[in-house]
Amino acid sequence: MGRCRIRILGILLLFCIVSISEAEYLKYKDPKQPLNARVKDLLKRMTLEEKFGQMTQIERSNATAEVMKKYFIGSVLSGGGSVPAPQASPKTWVQMVNDIQSGALSTRLGIPMIYGIDAVHGHNTVYNATVFPHNVGLGVTRDPVLIKKIGEATALEVRATGIQYVFAPCIAVCRDPRWGRCYESYSEDPNIVRTMTEIIPGLQGDIPGNSRKGFPFVAGKNKVAACSKHYLGDGGTNKGINENNTVISFDGLLRIHMPAYYDSIIKGVSTIMISYSSWNGKKMHANKDLVTGLLKNKLRFKGFVISDWQGIDRITSPPHANYTYSVLAGVSAGIDMIMVPYDYIEFIDTLTHLVKNNFIPMSRIDDAVSRILRVKFIMGLFENPHADLSLANQLGSKEHRELAREAVRKSLVLLKNGKSADKPVLPLPKKSGKILVAGSHADNLGYQCGGWTITWQGLSGNNLTAGTTILDAVKQTVDSDTQVVYNENPDKNFVKSNKFSYAIVVVGEHPYAEQFGDSMNLTIPEPGPSTINNVCESVKCIVVLITGRPVVIQPYLSKIDALVAAWLPGTEGQGIADLLFGDYGFTGKLARTWFKTVDQLPMNVGDKHYDPLFPFEFGLTTQPTKY
Repeated sequence: MGRCRIRILGILLLFCIVSISEAEYLKYKDPKQPLNARVKDLLKRMTLEEKFGQMTQIERSNATAEVMKKYFIGSVLSGGGSVPAPQASPKTWVQMVNDIQSGALSTRLGIPMIYGIDAVHGHNTVYNATVFPHNVGLGVTRDPVLIKKIGEATALEVRATGIQYVFAPCIAVCRDPRWGRCYESYSEDPNIVRTMTEIIPGLQGDIPGNSRKGFPFVAGKNKVAACSKHYLGDGGTNKGINENNTVISFDGLLRIHMPAYYDSIIKGVSTIMISYSSWNGKKMHANKDLVTGLLKNKLRFKGFVISDWQGIDRITSPPHANYTYSVLAGVSAGIDMIMVPYDYIEFIDTLTHLVKNNFIPMSRIDDAVSRILRVKFIMGLFENPHADLSLANQLGSKEHRELAREAVRKSLVLLKNGKSADKPVLPLPKKSGKILVAGSHADNLGYQCGGWTITWQGLSGNNLTAGTTILDAVKQTVDSDTQVVYNENPDKNFVKSNKFSYAIVVVGEHPYAEQFGDSMNLTIPEPGPSTINNVCESVKCIVVLITGRPVVIQPYLSKIDALVAAWLPGTEGQGIADLLFGDYGFTGKLARTWFKTVDQLPMNVGDKHYDPLFPFEFGLTTQPTKY
């Protein structure tokens, strides 16, 4: 009898051990399981609160470990210029991201968070990162191989700081340069913008040949999730006013603004961000037909859709006027992750009320959460949630700076070269007696980089990050016997009395971002025009324009001997000197139409009344000089 009891107890104990091991096996944590099985297993284990948390993205300044744990937050972001410390090192960034991640992992189910940042021309918020030319310049290159390399370099620099997700690329088709975001657009031509989507496999990795169409893809710890933005029609707003209304037929919307999204989806883009703008009066953040009907159902996009910064608030005018309606409209339209940097508690409470009272069905919540989890599983976040310092040496590396310098060279457009075709001014001689470098942008790294650099609106000066100004590049390029004189805004007497061989005048726009860049006149601010007049009336002059778009230049054109559109070249000013002095030749062709007067706008290639100062695809070429 005693032996029988022992045997029964042994059998019971064995059953208990088997039951405990079965209970401990979590299918969603097993990387050998199929993706959909992992998503379904995790989804069925989640409470409502855990699901709502996954749909919520908050600003890093609010993302304490306690907040992450209490609200089950699924994602964190750095807003423009939001950093853990001034001039923070990769170590400081990685530590911050890992601290936040630890908070997320301490929740019941241990779902890792995904951290996003605006790396729109390199890892532009981070001190010492390589800052590439803005998209307006990269479109000029028409070089998808180069663009892919820039994506690869950006991914490495972003991962160097522990971050796994970038709000890039912007694939807007800017149809009016008065728009303050035009420099974030590669071109007015949708075909060029399509070509530039090659940055996506650079950021994420090449999608496997057997991948299902529309499925997101991220190729491991050296790559980041990308985000095509801003869906849809953001570059076509009336008068170029930011966040305004795009008035166009459905056929026109598909023909001009949609093509790059087809390419993005085919290339496995992980996320798509919705535009603040409207289409024919309907806010995109509330447009179910275009978000769910077209993007998710017809095009079978399987990544997640994310709102813009406080984007659902702006469904109403004024913003946040009826927040319950905004949450209802945005989530019902098909937005999966809501960027609510500060008011996340209000968002979660409102969403809870709407779901519990059957205004939003559980099927919509489960769709959103499944998409977010799918991206996280594909990225390998569950297996490798924490970052390390193994890529720290990639930030601002020599190789990446050389790549940026190449991008600068290929993005410049030579608009004029001599007052007659048979007497070109460029390339310049390196050996001259004395040359003048002038202009507000000649020795200003912040102006050279533009908006979205270190801070949201950009900065002035040379102490914001590491790089080479155009003045420094000129000094490093000319012969040691050539005297370089720098005068930011010289008067006519100074120019006349110094007997300069020639002058390089570097002027342009001051940094801006989004609506702060909207301009109805597109003029170069003073003292730019004065500097052009003072210098170019007295000595042979080469004007280099640092701008985010075409600007008014016709009134000064006759005085200028050579004119270069350098756009917003970023930290590697040496690329400009490479072309001015003939180490390389000019090859760039305009990816935007250059207007004569703003009264002509909007004016794009193919328009019936097309009368530009410099047409789309215009660009003079030069041959390298053998020294």
